[in-house]
Amino acid sequence: MAAAADDGSPATTGATTGVDELREACGVFGCMTTGDWPSHLDIAHIVSLGLVGLQHRGQESAGIVTSTGGTNNMSVHKGMGLVSQVFTEENLKKLKGNLGIGHTRYSTAGQSELVNCQPFVVETLHGLIAVAHNGELVNANPLRQKVLKRGVGLSSGSDSELITQLLSLSPPECEAKGPDWPARIRQLMTETWTAYSLVVMHGDKIFGVRDPFGNRPLSIGKLISRPGGSDSESKSDSGECEGWVISSESCSFQAVGAVYHREVLPGEIVEISKDGVKSKGIVPRPNNALPAFCIFEYVYFARADSILEGQMVYTVRKRCGYQLAKEAPVEADIVSTVPESATPAAMGFSEQSGIPYVEVLTKNRYVGRTFIQPSMRLRQLGVTKKFGALTENFKGKRIVIVDDSIVRGNTMGPIVRLLKTAGAKEVHIRVASPPIKHPCYMGINIPTKEELIANKLSAEKLAHYLGANSVVYLTVNGLVSAVQEGISTEGDVGHCTACLTGKYPINLEW
Repeated sequence: MAAAADDGSPATTGATTGVDELREACGVFGCMTTGDWPSHLDIAHIVSLGLVGLQHRGQESAGIVTSTGGTNNMSVHKGMGLVSQVFTEENLKKLKGNLGIGHTRYSTAGQSELVNCQPFVVETLHGLIAVAHNGELVNANPLRQKVLKRGVGLSSGSDSELITQLLSLSPPECEAKGPDWPARIRQLMTETWTAYSLVVMHGDKIFGVRDPFGNRPLSIGKLISRPGGSDSESKSDSGECEGWVISSESCSFQAVGAVYHREVLPGEIVEISKDGVKSKGIVPRPNNALPAFCIFEYVYFARADSILEGQMVYTVRKRCGYQLAKEAPVEADIVSTVPESATPAAMGFSEQSGIPYVEVLTKNRYVGRTFIQPSMRLRQLGVTKKFGALTENFKGKRIVIVDDSIVRGNTMGPIVRLLKTAGAKEVHIRVASPPIKHPCYMGINIPTKEELIANKLSAEKLAHYLGANSVVYLTVNGLVSAVQEGISTEGDVGHCTACLTGKYPINLEW
């Protein structure tokens, strides 16, 4: 969540923001061209477009590192802000290469400043290595001490720099024929079980790595040439392969002209070169434990068009709405949502309940988080700066508002007041996820226990606090069944529900 506090426990970056939302840690992206080098493909532009597709996972900083394929030549550009603010045509032209990796960040470990921007590049005995990381190491403190005791300095509070330095250390076994990067990665994975997805670039290869519990997502895509060179023609997997991409989410593939290939499996190391994608093995989980993929990727973080575990996120969210309607029926005239991540769940609730779906709010898309409220009167107006009421759609009617989650409870209250002031007869809240009661230590910015509204108020008391007629959450079993119903991937299935149940997939080390 943040750099460690003085007592060694994790601090929480979002604790003082007062924003009633969860935030993902980061997004990673990589691209490798095939065929003859130098490639005709513009690697820097492909990676930057991939990062735009992952912008929802982090908006604080962005960075790209490219390489021509040698061990001592990498071009780097990093900066604070959105991808479109950090990269211009001028600086993208300077990022030459045949392969590259990129990163967009929201800080969980390390403060929001330029020194923590990724990817990290470190010089080793065997040339330069670049690393981009999504997640948060649960045992970062003892690993940090290990690196420092080896006489290696750390310039930032980021777990990603720590990972880079750990990979730079020689493994226990001898490397008689030069660096064995898969062996080094395996060594790292046995020292820290979760939570991370990595892209690692060295020489003419990119390695994709997913922790043994598979807590954070990572997918591989195939760049396909367009028959006849027409941008208007649809792509299929049967076209000529021009390269490979790897990304936190598959939603970034279409924008760069790639098709979904497969997920990186939990514990898997994949090697991507100009010759293709090779699996370099899977590091097993300790004690034959089940995977622990973050269930909130489905609820909130992932973009609706991403594919996770063989199913589209949109479809899962709709199933959550179906399940919620079964568990928490209500007499009402219309179903709606707060735009827009909960829209699929609201549509599912509507279909299952038979209550029509109608929009009741319109969103002002040009209000940023830095909106200035210069007077008490404007502060009291609160949510009206962000949403407008579509009064004619609901005046005198009973509304069911479906939301994906309630964190602190300081957003839904003003929305309920807005709707009732505008003429709603009743407002019932249905939440398409269970109550969030515990912090996350694996890369999601969830507030402290004391700040989580579910630890303060029961659903009945929360309804009174929000001014709603009722509040009902989806059950944990209901969420898990909705998620697992459509999984089509092979192997064991398991999900991390620690923020809901307090049952973490591994013992936490501070």
